[in-house]
Amino acid sequence: MLNVEITESAQEYLRNLLSKQDVEGIGIRMFVANPGTPKAETCIAYCRPGEEKEEDVQLPLNGFIAHFDGPSIPYLDEAKVDYSADRMGGQLTIKAPNSKMPKLTEDSTIQDHINYVLYNEINPGLAAHGGNVSLLEFTEDGYAVLQFGGGCQGCSAVDMTLKQGVEKTLMERVPNLKGVRDLTDHSDKSQAYY
Repeated sequence: MLNVEITESAQEYLRNLLSKQDVEGIGIRMFVANPGTPKAETCIAYCRPGEEKEEDVQLPLNGFIAHFDGPSIPYLDEAKVDYSADRMGGQLTIKAPNSKMPKLTEDSTIQDHINYVLYNEINPGLAAHGGNVSLLEFTEDGYAVLQFGGGCQGCSAVDMTLKQGVEKTLMERVPNLKGVRDLTDHSDKSQAYY
């Protein structure tokens, strides 16, 4: 279910932008780049006729159609697009509180569950040592392939952190996870925390 608010002022602003494109039937497309990661960015782009995707959810608005990227929908939950006019012309703002980490449901992917645990339980502890860990991929045989960064890269305690902390926590919290693998190059000790 789509739970995105595009205010009247934002719709008017977007409608005016679209009218300047001089393309019949042009709409907008809203999506999240790098969803579920700290680098997530919520984007609005033009959507010309024929650029729609099969998995898009369409919402008719005042004078145009908004297309929402299907895979981005959990990350767009509770998003709000607003426009505030000011002396400099105004500003379009997008607030998407779930873009970096969507709410978990029974339909959430195992990658979503892994990322949720990494960003909400594991990384806050690693941050005290200047480190972090991210999911690179989830393999077909059930393993999370991780990469450590910051102070964890090259740290002499990373093996213990991986097995005693990260893997143990993930295995307890994520069903169907068989284990973790570390793809970090720990020979680079320039940022390491000892």
